[in-house]
Amino acid sequence: MEKKIINRVSNSNLITIDLEELYPTNSFSELDLSNWLENGLVLKEKEFRNKLKVFDWSIFKNHFVNLFCKTNAIIPAWAPLLVTTHISVYADKVIYGTKDDLQKVVFNDIINEMDLDEFKNKSVIIKGCFEKKIPENSYLLLIQKLQPVVKSLFYGEACSTVPLYKKKSKV
Repeated sequence: MEKKIINRVSNSNLITIDLEELYPTNSFSELDLSNWLENGLVLKEKEFRNKLKVFDWSIFKNHFVNLFCKTNAIIPAWAPLLVTTHISVYADKVIYGTKDDLQKVVFNDIINEMDLDEFKNKSVIIKGCFEKKIPENSYLLLIQKLQPVVKSLFYGEACSTVPLYKKKSKV
């Protein structure tokens, strides 16, 4: 008699969350403010404002943009704010910082907007293998969001998970 192989993983009630599937389709862009400074170092307000007025901001339509300054220029606090008033008409997200900072902010927003109803009292696996860069902090935020509602949390792949959390049963 031939013994039938049963795929317990596919028959389980486990739900897998793959953060890579939530990766936004928007382009990530960087904008160096030193391009609008005299010699990359000095901000002259009138010239700065004029350069911002004639710049084609539409190139950032539906982009996530991080503003930064690659030189050691001392930029007044209002300068990135003024740039943001122009770019935010087109861009979906604008921050001042690095590309990594931008990815953290974007994934923080994605995780905060997640609907948790489908995970309520379920066993959830947070998928561990990915090809796209997912900020490590995103996994920590995801755990904090899921833990109050799930029955249990695992990390890895369905065939080899690492248990992270199991809700204590009430007596």
